[in-house]
Amino acid sequence: MKPPPQVPPAGTGGWAAPPGGSGKPSAMDALHEAGIHAAVALQAGPPWLEQFWLFLTSHLDPNSIYTVCFPLARGLDERVSLMVLWIALVAEWLNVVLKWFLFGERPYWWIHESGLSSQEQLPLRQFPVTCETGPGSPSGHCMILGAALWPVVTALSKGVSRYTRSRLLRLIPFLIYILLLVAMGLSRIFVLAHFPHQVVTGSLAGMALGWGLQRWPPNFLKCRFFLLTALGLLLSALALHGLATAAGLDLDWSLRRASARCWEPAWLRPETRPWASLCRVSGSALGLALAARHPLSRRAAEELRGLEPPLGSAALGLLALDMLHKLPKSDEAALWYLNVGARYTLGPVLVASLLPQLILILRRLRAAP
Repeated sequence: MKPPPQVPPAGTGGWAAPPGGSGKPSAMDALHEAGIHAAVALQAGPPWLEQFWLFLTSHLDPNSIYTVCFPLARGLDERVSLMVLWIALVAEWLNVVLKWFLFGERPYWWIHESGLSSQEQLPLRQFPVTCETGPGSPSGHCMILGAALWPVVTALSKGVSRYTRSRLLRLIPFLIYILLLVAMGLSRIFVLAHFPHQVVTGSLAGMALGWGLQRWPPNFLKCRFFLLTALGLLLSALALHGLATAAGLDLDWSLRRASARCWEPAWLRPETRPWASLCRVSGSALGLALAARHPLSRRAAEELRGLEPPLGSAALGLLALDMLHKLPKSDEAALWYLNVGARYTLGPVLVASLLPQLILILRRLRAAP
């Protein structure tokens, strides 16, 4: 199959020798080739390890931060859960913009576009989670996970410090966090979605972003701030895309390469496209605005704190979001994106406002004579 037209600028992949050169691959090509051989080594591992990589990359994707980590974080603290959501949406927006302008390759198409697959026998396989359609750098899985889990890890570390003065024990949550990021990075290399340098940069960027955003948290009771954030993130992404297109940059090149090199068309999931991410981001910010518009009263919040840790609210929120996101979507593109935005708008309202009030009403009814 011929390579798709309008590929990214030279230097982002391929083995073409420079004029008058020796024909040796560039430093980036050598980095990509080393990543391919790392994927070969990982895919040669035992079957149980393969199942672990697939489970990790499938169940801790960016979507799960909004639908699983966000509601479960209420088991620690309401503010921690809101910080998880806030940091995740900022990290995902930034990840989309970086991918647009860094033109990162993905292993599953680079081995063909570069000609490496015709030079070596590579025992590599694709999986249903392989065929991401956006550019590859930096890794969104690692960046968003690393950023969004930072408030959870710091809250756990503070919780441990209440019971022990041991510095080693206080570092255990951070150690688990680092190991989780390493495992996530290896899983993304295993499924041929990313090169090693992309998961490293994504993890480091996520950690830095999580640390920085936690130091300057927003006021979660300010509806106007989150309303302007939702509008600003969407309009700024549209403006950047329009300016890049006007400047002659082709930001849809990765979709054509993904379509050409993915083994199964059904594996090209629409939720991996940049505009799906932007719908998720803008919808979540709008949901935070609506939740801030109708917060719990001070008395209700104090009564709910009596359930510490609020495991009931966390479990109910997890169940509600699971049911919400399992509802069918329209096949028409515009309606599909609108549907995604609406679901992620409703999520924060359910978890941060409606369900806690429902729990309080049920408790009061149960306590009534």
